[in-house]
Amino acid sequence: MAIASEQIKSLETSQPLNSKILSITEFLALPETKPASEYIDGQIYQKPMPQFQHSAFQVEIASAINLIGKPQKLAFAFPELRCNFSDISIVPDIAVMRWANIPFLENKRVANVAPIAPDWTIEILSPDQSPLRVMSKISAAITNGSELGWLISPAQDFIMVFQGDRFPEKMSGQDVLPVLDILNWRVTVDDVFNLLCLE
Repeated sequence: MAIASEQIKSLETSQPLNSKILSITEFLALPETKPASEYIDGQIYQKPMPQFQHSAFQVEIASAINLIGKPQKLAFAFPELRCNFSDISIVPDIAVMRWANIPFLENKRVANVAPIAPDWTIEILSPDQSPLRVMSKISAAITNGSELGWLISPAQDFIMVFQGDRFPEKMSGQDVLPVLDILNWRVTVDDVFNLLCLE
């Protein structure tokens, strides 16, 4: 394929392609990359390799949500789940789905493809990531059906919250964070950052 080398170079350098060469169907036909690559506005971006704080946040936040949401079949948090919707394919750091929106097979196992935007998108900003690019990614999910988005900034100890048509809200300290309305979870920004204290 004539554009293969340009695509590979773009993925390796985490830079978007300069023109809309691929359709969403063509993008999804490409092999998966590690870290995952995403397709937004006709451009391909590769996520950065997670480090300690990023990984700890993913495990601890997803575990906290699943401890509350799974027993009563309210919601489930999926780390690194590819979500395809509209002409977008993203892999949120954590994608939280209401139980009713999780695709199940006849044998009750979870299906392998998520053809909708997550109900709640959680992103953890890495040191070499563009905040504007990640904010754009969350906004794209909100525009296409997500109810809630968190952008966690470990370097600055704040969380940017995205909800519907509201302007993003910067929250810190003892601010109580919004969660999906079906979850009985009162959590502050400090609570989230204290998850990094593994002892």
